[in-house]
Amino acid sequence: MTTWQEYKLHIVSIPPEELELIDALSVLQATRFRRDISQKDLAARMGMRVAQLAKIERLDAVPSLRTLCRYAAALEMKIKLSVTDQKDGELSE
Repeated sequence: MTTWQEYKLHIVSIPPEELELIDALSVLQATRFRRDISQKDLAARMGMRVAQLAKIERLDAVPSLRTLCRYAAALEMKIKLSVTDQKDGELSE
Protein backbone atom coordinates (compact mmCIF):
# COMPACT_ATOMS: atom_id res chain seq x y z
CA MET A 1 0.00 0.00 0.00
CA THR A 2 1.27 3.45 -0.89
CA THR A 3 1.23 6.00 1.90
CA TRP A 4 0.18 9.62 1.50
CA GLN A 5 3.79 10.70 2.12
CA GLU A 6 4.99 8.50 -0.77
CA TYR A 7 2.11 9.40 -3.07
CA LYS A 8 2.40 13.16 -2.68
CA LEU A 9 6.00 13.11 -3.97
CA HIS A 10 4.55 12.37 -7.43
CA ILE A 11 1.91 15.11 -7.41
CA VAL A 12 2.86 18.01 -9.64
CA SER A 13 -0.54 19.57 -10.34
CA ILE A 14 -1.11 20.90 -6.81
CA PRO A 15 0.94 23.89 -5.63
CA PRO A 16 3.22 23.14 -2.64
CA GLU A 17 1.37 25.56 -0.34
CA GLU A 18 -1.89 23.70 -1.01
CA LEU A 19 -0.15 20.39 -0.32
CA GLU A 20 0.77 21.73 3.11
CA LEU A 21 -2.91 22.45 3.80
CA ILE A 22 -3.81 18.97 2.58
CA ASP A 23 -1.14 17.49 4.90
CA ALA A 24 -2.69 19.29 7.85
CA LEU A 25 -6.17 18.18 6.85
CA SER A 26 -5.02 14.56 6.52
CA VAL A 27 -3.67 14.61 10.09
CA LEU A 28 -6.90 16.14 11.38
CA GLN A 29 -9.07 13.69 9.47
CA ALA A 30 -7.02 10.71 10.67
CA THR A 31 -7.46 11.99 14.23
CA ARG A 32 -11.22 12.23 13.68
CA PHE A 33 -11.26 8.60 12.51
CA ARG A 34 -9.11 7.39 15.43
CA ARG A 35 -11.38 9.16 17.91
CA ASP A 36 -14.45 7.67 16.20
CA ILE A 37 -16.07 11.09 15.67
CA SER A 38 -18.64 11.20 12.88
CA GLN A 39 -18.77 13.94 10.29
CA LYS A 40 -22.13 14.93 11.72
CA ASP A 41 -20.71 15.37 15.23
CA LEU A 42 -17.62 17.22 14.03
CA ALA A 43 -19.65 19.50 11.77
CA ALA A 44 -21.86 20.38 14.75
CA ARG A 45 -18.79 21.17 16.85
CA MET A 46 -17.47 23.37 14.03
CA GLY A 47 -20.78 25.13 13.46
CA MET A 48 -21.06 24.05 9.84
CA ARG A 49 -23.24 21.76 7.76
CA VAL A 50 -22.22 18.13 7.22
CA ALA A 51 -22.23 18.74 3.45
CA GLN A 52 -19.63 21.53 3.88
CA LEU A 53 -17.38 19.30 5.99
CA ALA A 54 -17.73 16.41 3.54
CA LYS A 55 -16.73 18.71 0.68
CA ILE A 56 -13.60 19.75 2.59
CA GLU A 57 -12.65 16.19 3.49
CA ARG A 58 -13.12 15.06 -0.14
CA LEU A 59 -10.91 18.00 -1.18
CA ASP A 60 -13.62 19.34 -3.44
CA ALA A 61 -12.61 22.63 -1.82
CA VAL A 62 -9.21 23.59 -0.43
CA PRO A 63 -9.80 24.58 3.19
CA SER A 64 -8.65 27.96 4.41
CA LEU A 65 -6.35 28.26 7.39
CA ARG A 66 -9.30 29.56 9.41
CA THR A 67 -11.33 26.43 8.55
CA LEU A 68 -8.42 24.15 9.46
CA CYS A 69 -8.14 25.94 12.80
CA ARG A 70 -11.87 25.42 13.41
CA TYR A 71 -11.49 21.72 12.53
CA ALA A 72 -8.53 21.39 14.90
CA ALA A 73 -10.34 23.23 17.70
CA ALA A 74 -13.34 20.91 17.31
CA LEU A 75 -10.91 18.03 17.98
CA GLU A 76 -9.34 19.93 20.90
CA MET A 77 -6.16 20.43 18.87
CA LYS A 78 -4.52 23.50 17.37
CA ILE A 79 -2.66 24.41 14.21
CA LYS A 80 0.88 25.73 14.64
CA LEU A 81 2.62 27.61 11.85
CA SER A 82 6.32 28.15 11.41
CA VAL A 83 8.29 30.44 9.15
CA THR A 84 11.61 29.26 7.75
CA ASP A 85 14.05 30.37 5.11
CA GLN A 86 13.56 28.35 1.92
CA LYS A 87 17.29 27.95 1.36
CA ASP A 88 18.58 26.60 4.63
CA GLY A 89 15.62 26.30 6.97
CA GLU A 90 16.98 28.98 9.28
CA LEU A 91 15.03 32.07 10.18
CA SER A 92 16.65 35.31 9.10
CA GLU A 93 16.05 38.70 10.62
